[in-house]
Amino acid sequence: MRTELQEHYPLRKAAEILGVHPITLRRWEKIGKIRCIRTPSGQRRFPRSEILRLLGENLPSGRRAVLYARVSSAKQAGAGNLERQKQRLEDYCRARGFEIVAAIAEQGSGLNEKRKGLARLLRMAREGKMDLVVIEFKDRLARFGFTYIEQYLNAFGVKVEVVNGEEPKFLQEELVQDMLSILTVFSAKLYGARSKEFRRKVKEAMLDASKGE
Repeated sequence: MRTELQEHYPLRKAAEILGVHPITLRRWEKIGKIRCIRTPSGQRRFPRSEILRLLGENLPSGRRAVLYARVSSAKQAGAGNLERQKQRLEDYCRARGFEIVAAIAEQGSGLNEKRKGLARLLRMAREGKMDLVVIEFKDRLARFGFTYIEQYLNAFGVKVEVVNGEEPKFLQEELVQDMLSILTVFSAKLYGARSKEFRRKVKEAMLDASKGE
């Protein structure tokens, strides 16, 4: 029968996750409150299962996390941005002892309200399958209307945890593209998608955006 390997944490990292001083963790290990293994050099390594047990997380309550990562373009996904974003979120959750129940990663505009990954996220909230959503920046959930999505999730007892506050430059460039998308839609409605006026308006907007960069 195959035995699944589990993650082990050094003393200070385990103490950080549990929110105690390393001296306290040493004492707990000495009295048998938590089990650890020893490396050949004698250093303590604490199994993830032991840490989760002390956190009351055999089937976690209050700490079940769903990661949500998103990029707008296939170019960004192909460059590995989506995978790196997902990895950063996983590292963030593991460092805090969150139990990752799902990792949703998708490519799509932040203006698109019909994203499959977002729909899955909202469905999991309704079904009570998570306690928090972890995202890197607010606009990963939605370019506009983040507050409404957050309030919806809160109504099902789900907290939204935003890892970073400030957007990096490449995400600000996404905003320019999203604004151009909005302008294109409204211009098409006002002038007609085939009209010269429509094409002129879009061309002017693209020139203005390139000057702004």
